[in-house]
Amino acid sequence: MTLEELKRDFESAHIKHVHFKSKLRSFLFGRGTAEGPLRDPELCSLGLWIADRMRNGGPYSHLPEARQFDRQHVLIHHEANRLMDMHQAGQVEQAVAGFGPLQVIADEMVVLLQTMEEKLRREA
Repeated sequence: MTLEELKRDFESAHIKHVHFKSKLRSFLFGRGTAEGPLRDPELCSLGLWIADRMRNGGPYSHLPEARQFDRQHVLIHHEANRLMDMHQAGQVEQAVAGFGPLQVIADEMVVLLQTMEEKLRREA
């Protein structure tokens, strides 16, 4: 993989991550969206990216950060489920307020993406 391809691949992952947060925020503000990809880490576009690149001998699976990123990804979906359940139970304000702690996980994921990309650039 060239350095440019690597850059594009990690930019793609970052965009998928931002898109997930945007869809969750839309859900929490009552603008409805498909719940499956928000609830299930294996159905979202970032989850598919992870499965392809960070598991089962994928090109990034040798990085310790890949396993940590995968765990954080599952955790962010767990939190999304919790917030969505609160929203559906009529606790809209609490669900929206819960986005802050979820953002902490999201920020950690961005740092992990950056760390992995930097490591892979050095390996290239």
